[in-house]
Amino acid sequence: MAVADYTLLAQAGRARRGRLVLPHGEVQTPAFMPVGTQGTVKALTPVDLQTANVQMVLANTYHLWVRPGHERIRALGGLHRMMDWHGPILTDSGGFQVFSLKEFRKITEEGVRFRSTIDGQWRHLTPEVAVEVQEAFGVDVAMAFDECIEWPAERDHVARSTERTTRWLKRCMAARRAPESTALFGIVQGGMHPDLRAAHAAELAALDLDGYAVGGLSVGEPREDLFAMAELGASHLPANKIRYLMGVGYPLDLVDGVLAGIDLFDCVIPTRSARFGVAFTSRGRVTIKHARHRDDPGPLDPDCPCYACARFGRAYLRHLYTANEILAPRLLTLHNVTFYQSLMARIRAAIDEGPEALARLRTVATMWMKAEDGVADPESTE
Repeated sequence: MAVADYTLLAQAGRARRGRLVLPHGEVQTPAFMPVGTQGTVKALTPVDLQTANVQMVLANTYHLWVRPGHERIRALGGLHRMMDWHGPILTDSGGFQVFSLKEFRKITEEGVRFRSTIDGQWRHLTPEVAVEVQEAFGVDVAMAFDECIEWPAERDHVARSTERTTRWLKRCMAARRAPESTALFGIVQGGMHPDLRAAHAAELAALDLDGYAVGGLSVGEPREDLFAMAELGASHLPANKIRYLMGVGYPLDLVDGVLAGIDLFDCVIPTRSARFGVAFTSRGRVTIKHARHRDDPGPLDPDCPCYACARFGRAYLRHLYTANEILAPRLLTLHNVTFYQSLMARIRAAIDEGPEALARLRTVATMWMKAEDGVADPESTE
């Protein structure tokens, strides 16, 4: 069996339901990975994640390489043991973090030299280092080191960058020392140029990797371009391999990503929104600081089984948030992560039912993007 064994179980249009088997467990897809940048999903314990039905989490190579360091993590038994998370873990390669350090980096064919914002030291991240670090973590999936560029970008710049991403990918492949325990996913680039993106997807597909990601999106481009490129990239990737859309998104984005043929997602939105007091519910988005909630004893979402909704009222959650109590982001994060996992379960069920069920779910997800009841709170300070 391959280190990342994907089985397609059902299909409705481009939408796919499948099973991904990794060294640390099985993932029913489509699936959403909460982001655990520093080796933790902010505010939640591994038990919380299990209760929320999380199957797989994402951690950040750049941040964990800088602190506490990959050799220390290796000595402590690997990232799974250090986190006490026994399900699958995917780590990004650090490419996007380097992209965000515009004033503190220099890109060459060898790799990227940059100054860390954490300790101020200069470091050199190369494809070989990215693989070494991720394998030292002992994760299930390592992402290949790629060059992520800004949007908009001139076609020649996009073409040169995409070609470099391919060369870096081949260096990642050659640098692997633990292919039996850590899968390697390649990343499709090509900017907003359909021919470049299609050609790059086909080129990577020919390399027969463990899995594939569609990258270089969600960097400021129009939403319609994002999903057009996601669908185009996915359509040129092997049907028997997992497809991952990086850094997306809101509930409606997940539905549209699945409709485009994507199987795996990650994003900071559910956890970051919770820390700003925003919850996604079956009635629409709720901003808990709004004055309308201060006397409301009802649950955040009557349709949600999470601990926050089962035990606490909106008035109490609002009190916690306005009092700056740490329990507020913890409970709201638990709710949002549970909501996202419930959404993915609904998507999987809708794929089994067929295209009409997916269309109905998309209509509902469109409503979730709006404020609850469709009105703004006049007493809000937002």
